[in-house]
Amino acid sequence: MSVEEDTTHSGLGRRAARGGMIVLGGQGVRIVVQVASVVVLSRLLTPRDYGLVAMVLAIVAVAEIFRDFGLSTAAIQAKVLTRAQQSNLWWLNTALGLGLALVAIVAAPLVAALYDEPALTALTAVMAGMFVLNGMAAQYRADLTRRMLFTRLAAATSLAPMLALGIAAYAAANGAGYWALAVQQLVQGAVSLVAVGVLAGWLPDRPRRGVEMGGFLRFGWSLAGTQLINYAASNIDSVLIGTRLGAHELGTYNRAWQLLMTPLGQLRSPTTTVALPVLTRIRGNAALTQRFVQRGQVALGYTLGAGLGLCAGAAVPICALFLGPGWDVAGVFALLACAGLFQTLAYVGYWVYLAHGLTTELRHYTLVASALKVICVLVGVRYGITGVAVGYATAHLLEWPLSLWWLSRRTRLRVGPLYLGAARILLVAGAVAAASFGTAQAMHGQHPAATVPVCVVASAAAYALLLLVPPIRSDVLALVATVRGALAQKVSRG
Repeated sequence: MSVEEDTTHSGLGRRAARGGMIVLGGQGVRIVVQVASVVVLSRLLTPRDYGLVAMVLAIVAVAEIFRDFGLSTAAIQAKVLTRAQQSNLWWLNTALGLGLALVAIVAAPLVAALYDEPALTALTAVMAGMFVLNGMAAQYRADLTRRMLFTRLAAATSLAPMLALGIAAYAAANGAGYWALAVQQLVQGAVSLVAVGVLAGWLPDRPRRGVEMGGFLRFGWSLAGTQLINYAASNIDSVLIGTRLGAHELGTYNRAWQLLMTPLGQLRSPTTTVALPVLTRIRGNAALTQRFVQRGQVALGYTLGAGLGLCAGAAVPICALFLGPGWDVAGVFALLACAGLFQTLAYVGYWVYLAHGLTTELRHYTLVASALKVICVLVGVRYGITGVAVGYATAHLLEWPLSLWWLSRRTRLRVGPLYLGAARILLVAGAVAAASFGTAQAMHGQHPAATVPVCVVASAAAYALLLLVPPIRSDVLALVATVRGALAQKVSRG
């Protein structure tokens, strides 16, 4: 590698780290709003209210995959994207959104019949508006990501959920019931559309013929197939609970999911936003790609992994603090934390598949992983929502080492260092979980507002002790150096 190339790649790495901090900062605001939403609305609404909306979302979100059709990611990873192509992609996403909204309205009675809940007919028809709003916003988000305008993207994605929560809380306090949750979804989509459109700073031209679109459509079709398979497998738990156990049980399970897995997804998603354009630019350099992926795994594992360990160990006081009485979900919450940890160990592989355009290979692996997940959840649902959570966590425990091995067979990525990195992450998460669990047990009967902070302190102490282990200390020092470099770049740019 030449000195010029090395300098360029170093600058790109610092820009990626700085971008990651900006996006994660914005996402942190969203997570605070998400947790506030759980805390506030869980005290104003019933498990049945949440269950009804979760039933609709489990069906509606499948169609969301077809609405995007993988075209957002196709635009981000494209080497060249002309304004005419960008405009055509906008019109395609918008048309798909409108078409799917009409389909959802027509199919609303079928959704109600599937769950044997008449209220879902009107609820599904109203929430179909999400397709149109999200379709119009898709290419604006993709454009901000492609241009690495992460500050603007963070601002847009932080404003919408705050306004939506305020309106939903007002509606719930005035007796709107499950409609408050539907309003929250629609308001968030509308505000997000306006924000990303204004911050992207362009309007689509009229659709044009003769513009090369084949590459985008082929990439999008292949990715959409993978996303559909993955989504169906990831949401089989909600569908099975809703159809077999009813709205109340689904609403209870959904609270644990919303308190943990939704914020986790909101934390991991921005890492793809940052990593994808960077890995796309360096995909021809195997050594640089290896280094980036290993550091990405460490960054995710030593932050999110440790946090998930805390959640698993202190599940009882955390659920009592945030959800209040009447929500017996601590066991489900702890199991979902374990599942989230196993997901995180292999999450970096997803970046590589997308950056290298390996959508067919990703789809083949997703089929295998999805079959495993469906089998585990089908066995678990016989034992209620706790059994479902056990099945979900078991599937991800079995899946993560397989996913890294599969990736190494399709790319030049060396899997050994990733397995070793995962082992260190599991050690950190396990120590944090043990410390928080022991503390929670010792403080049993105390108010959760007192117990949770002490669990956090105990977890931090366990984390600090692990810094005595040389490989872990080395990982943390490298992570700190990356963050310092990003901060220094931010200061130098004013």
